[in-house]
Formats: sequence, structure tokens, C-alpha cells
Amino acid sequence: MKSNISKNTIAIRAALESDEQFGAVIPPVHLTTTFAFKQFGVEQQYDYTRTANPTRDALAEAVTVLEGGHGATVTSSGMSAITLVTALLNPNDYVIAPHDCYGGTFRLFSRLEKRGLLRVKYVDQRDLNLLEQTINQYQPKIVWVETPSNPLLRVVDVQAISEILKQGNALLVVDNTFLTPIFQTPFKLGADIVIHSTTKYINGHTDVVGGIVVTKNETLHQTMQEWANILGLSGAPFDSYLTLRGLRTLQLRMKAHEKTALALAEVLAEHPLVVKVNYPGLSSDPNHSLAKKQQLGFGGMLSFEIKGGLQEVEKFFKHIECFSLAESLGGFESLVCHPYTMTHAPLSSEDKKKAGISENLIRISVGIEEEEDLIKSLLKALEKTRK
Repeated sequence: MKSNISKNTIAIRAALESDEQFGAVIPPVHLTTTFAFKQFGVEQQYDYTRTANPTRDALAEAVTVLEGGHGATVTSSGMSAITLVTALLNPNDYVIAPHDCYGGTFRLFSRLEKRGLLRVKYVDQRDLNLLEQTINQYQPKIVWVETPSNPLLRVVDVQAISEILKQGNALLVVDNTFLTPIFQTPFKLGADIVIHSTTKYINGHTDVVGGIVVTKNETLHQTMQEWANILGLSGAPFDSYLTLRGLRTLQLRMKAHEKTALALAEVLAEHPLVVKVNYPGLSSDPNHSLAKKQQLGFGGMLSFEIKGGLQEVEKFFKHIECFSLAESLGGFESLVCHPYTMTHAPLSSEDKKKAGISENLIRISVGIEEEEDLIKSLLKALEKTRK
């Protein structure tokens, strides 16, 4: 599909009318493990689904165009996408990762380091001087960026980091799960690889687990394709079909998420029981200026600190309505979670403290329910927490 049309149209029309056999408007699901050879001894595009599948390729092509990349590899989960990228590393290669990175990423890097399969340094990437010093000292193979961060919505300057990396050979990998290509385009900022947990916003319906790795050039793309096949990390055809279906409404959903998230953040910022709100869309947020420069929108994720400790957090969760207490994010439904004991549980107490993840921090994945219903629910839960 032409890349000079809007992202909304690209997402909606991805792979439509691609059925050459019957002319179905919606692309069929190719639920097959293997493909019959038309002629002995002649290679063909598809032979085995672990290697390639038309339904999976349709999703890969759509996300590639949306991100402005060269090619994409669809994986079975967000963590398998992260694991796939680590196939680029040799045992003595360094990864420089955020000091407050996602718990699953931290757990993977830590376990691989313990087995001698890579080396990792965790750095506050907002401090560009410290980051540059660390890069110069360790000469990493990969600089891993998550922006905005999970769960504190910290924003790092991707373009500035890419400028630093021009002095060496490190690859810049950006996790774009929180914003999607609707609200952030890392390749334009200098990224080499963009990853997503498609489980989240890209699918958007909380019914599929998946991931994707998008690369800026053919060499990286072929390496990712090869290792996904070798390691068996490829996404399933039906999961790809559902994710592609979810992708078609991505822009509509992201704008709805953002609108309500800003409204909730503004209400929380004025509440006496709330110590701090983390949402770059607020003009008072310390990340606002960079987010406004770097991003195309502010997204649907926010977090806040409540006065008190675990007792108050528990009371809040007990009384909250219209929000489900659950991990994950990016679905049409609103979720609340406690990062300290849920998403970032793999981090030690010391590492959580360094990352700024406190016991009284609550994360919200804002859904697309009626804005007023969510506001009323938050205010009611906060009022009952105070009693």
C-alpha cells in the first residue's frame, strides 16, 4: 500500500481485496501448518507456517508501513519480540537499558546476563551526559529505549540518543508499545529497530498475545526472520488475523484513549488525596515539552501516587468501579494496577526505589468507556479511600 496516505487509511485498508481466488474483501485466515508444492524441486513463497504465512505477512506489512520501516517480523508475544532482538548479541556484547525498564525486560536481561549470554548496564537515559559516558565506556551493541516509560511515563530524547550513537556501531532499539505509530515514529528519530507488544494497543481488544519487530533495513530484517524461524518465535495465523482486525481501528481508539486520559489526569492533579500525577499531556508535567516535540500525541497511559501506603492502595482498589484490577494495558477497557507488586515485581526493592516505583503508585490504562463514568468512579474510590 502507498505510504503517502494517512495512517488511519493504511490501517483500515491493510490487505483488503488481497484474496485472488474468490475476491473476498477481508483477507482470509490461512490456518495451515504446511503448503503444497505446485512443482517438485521448485521453491515457492510459502512452504511451512513457522517460516512464513500469508496472514502473518499481512499484519507485518501493515505495521511496517505505519512505522515507516523496511520489514517486520510478527512474534508470539511482546516478550518473544524482545527475545528475538537479543539474538543479535554475542556473550560479551553490552546492552544499555533504562534504569526503570519494564519488569519483563529486566527479568529477561538479568537472566541472560547470569547465564553469560549478554552484559547489561541500566542507566537513567534522561541524563544524556551520563548515557554518553556509559556508551563510551562500554561500547554497547544495543541501546534499549522505552519511551514513555512504564509506569512513570518518563520521556527520553530519542533523537539526541541517536546522535550520540552515530559515533559508534550500537543499534538503537525503541519499544513503541505505549504510543504506537499513531503517536510516535521512532524511525524518524533515528531508531534502527522498533518493537511492540501487539497484545496492547495494536490489537486493542485484550484477546490476543503477540509482538512485532520492525527494522529499518533489509539486513536486520533478514536476521530477525531467520532467528524467528530458528527459535520458533513466529506468531500464529489466527492471532495475526485478530491483531490485524484490531489494527484497523487503532487511530480511532488512540485518540479516544488520549482524550479521556487527559481528562482523568486533570481531575487527579486537583485531588487532595493525590500526591503526584504522571502524564506528559499535562502542561505541568516535567516531560511535557519533550513529549510535545517528539510525539504526535500523549497516549492513554497515566500513573499517580496516592497519599498513604499499601493500606490506602488496597482500599482504592476495593472501591474502584468501571476499572478492572489487572496487568497489561492498551485494551478498550480501563485497567488499574499496582506496579510495585504486579508489573514490576521482578525488580528488587532497591531497584524499585532507584526507578522511582513506590508502594503508593497506581497505574491506569485508560479505556474508551464514557469519560464521565470513569471520572465519577475515580472520585468515588478516592473519597472512600480517604474515610
